[in-house]
Amino acid sequence: MATGKIGVGDRVAVTVTVRWRINQSHVSVAIPGYNFPYSIRDSSKMRMRGQQVELTGEVTRIDNETVTIALGPLVTVALDKVRLVETYRSPKRRTRLRPTSCP
Repeated sequence: MATGKIGVGDRVAVTVTVRWRINQSHVSVAIPGYNFPYSIRDSSKMRMRGQQVELTGEVTRIDNETVTIALGPLVTVALDKVRLVETYRSPKRRTRLRPTSCP
């Protein structure tokens, strides 16, 4: 599922599956390859068990076969479970550090 070269700072997406509703505002989801409970805030009341939801976050660390994503807490998943959404571009400097003509 990983398309292109993924680097630190890139925005990636992970497809998760809804497990059950915790309360009126939160839903428990299953993240593939992440064996810990995780819940998200549910903005719409239409979430059903088994429905696929896409979560996006920034990459904070890349190992050989795993990627750590900031989804609130840090979540480590397999590299083939993520999809590249947007690459990171460093900000460009608009002004010069020193003037072009020296006195």
